[in-house]
Amino acid sequence: MDFVKSLSIAASGLRAQAGRMRVLSENIANADSTASRPGADPYRRRIPTFRSELDRSLDARVVALGPVRPDQTEFRTKYQPGHPMADASGNVRYPNVNALVEMTDMREAQRSYEANVNVIGATRRMIQRTLDILRA
Repeated sequence: MDFVKSLSIAASGLRAQAGRMRVLSENIANADSTASRPGADPYRRRIPTFRSELDRSLDARVVALGPVRPDQTEFRTKYQPGHPMADASGNVRYPNVNALVEMTDMREAQRSYEANVNVIGATRRMIQRTLDILRA
């Protein structure tokens, strides 16, 4: 087994999941925001994607954060006639972010991140044992 390859692949997974968690955090932070001016669109949920890349120096496939795409679903609306961002009928448009979905995705990203950390830890232990055997 190639230890450097294992570490590089796991590290690419860490970077990709960290980017995913950053996007999800932005979604959660903007879940209840409104537009900056009347008639403008509120924050639009962003969807992180992944892509596979070839690392030629390792001759291995690694993962990377791909393009972050806007979610084209409809905005949520609430009837709040006294709100400064309300339209003529008294409705205020809110982002198309469901905090429960975002938190579920965040938990999944966290578990994937932890799995990659475990791979790095296991690889480090294998390297240490190999060195111990060679010293003996």
